[in-house]
Amino acid sequence: MVPKYRQIHDALKGAIVTGEYKRGARLPSESELLKLFGASRLTVNRALRELQLSGFIERRAGSGSYVSGAALKDGFTFGLLIPGLGDTEIFEPICRGMAEAHLSEHHVLLWGKSPDDSRSVEQMARDWCKQWIARKVSGVFFAPLEHTAEKDIVNGRIAEQFRGAGIPVVLIDRDFVGFPNRSNYDLVSLDNRRAGYVLTTHLLSAGCKRVIFIGRVWPAPSCVARSFGYREALLTGGAEFHADFIRHVEPSETASIRQMIEELRPDGIVCSNDYMAAHVMQVLGSMSIGVPEDIKLAGFDDVKYARLLPVPLTTIRQPCHEIGRSAIALMAQRFLDPSRPPRDVLLNFELVIRASSGGSAGCSEEMTAALVAQ
Repeated sequence: MVPKYRQIHDALKGAIVTGEYKRGARLPSESELLKLFGASRLTVNRALRELQLSGFIERRAGSGSYVSGAALKDGFTFGLLIPGLGDTEIFEPICRGMAEAHLSEHHVLLWGKSPDDSRSVEQMARDWCKQWIARKVSGVFFAPLEHTAEKDIVNGRIAEQFRGAGIPVVLIDRDFVGFPNRSNYDLVSLDNRRAGYVLTTHLLSAGCKRVIFIGRVWPAPSCVARSFGYREALLTGGAEFHADFIRHVEPSETASIRQMIEELRPDGIVCSNDYMAAHVMQVLGSMSIGVPEDIKLAGFDDVKYARLLPVPLTTIRQPCHEIGRSAIALMAQRFLDPSRPPRDVLLNFELVIRASSGGSAGCSEEMTAALVAQ
């Protein structure tokens, strides 16, 4: 078991090198540290003395402890376990946000090697987990697997292995337990439930009376949260809703998409992401159904091609850079107080209104502000 003074030492050191306490900043007083860590004054003093001897802090009689000018000579190594990196556009700017956070130049963000053709995404994630544990990284940023039959088992085992190795984990974009349940890890993401509500409310305000939600099979908790927001918007707005208005299908299954549109006859569709929306738009075109004249369509993420589709797509823009920066801040806070309860950081978003819902760039700003303010 790690001695209490060493836990305090490591937590304060982590907060310093990750930017929670910057050069020259005053650390919490000894009395505050006693309460924060539930330790004796002797234990707190020993931790502070170790930090002073290693050059991280300066202790000034009658004033307190301050981060020294040499405090950032050491850094931490973080592992990225993001299976969708390279496949999903949102993760590249999230990682840039991490890299651009206020960190020491000696920090390192480690990417896992690209998977072999012979490896499944589940095996790739397991291999990265073993790699980061073997390298004894300081922490891991983990975007759990989605859209695979084994995702719940694999994600749970990976998180448990990191916990057993004493490596803190911050979840990116989504949890790995079904919404609205909650795992025991810090999480930073878009406020998906509210985003689903706002996007659906926009379609209702555009004149839709019968709106359905289409997501992928084995959805991630983030997409389930979007469907909860969708349902709440319909119920709050007095619009028609039935349980089978929420459907799950793979984007490549064009026949299934065609069948559900013929069966449900919607005049509005909320898709769980832009990728799904692009496929739905293609199916609608093949059915000679006009967007937005016959069906208004919207998605999530605002990927690069969203504005380049045959009908530019109305969508929710994720604050990717801020997700990355907030993930670093969460990791720093976890170093500072390893025993605190897990925290959700849910970030705001932008509703981008384009032609697929009957809007245009000229009307987006005013309408967006009104809807997001709800």
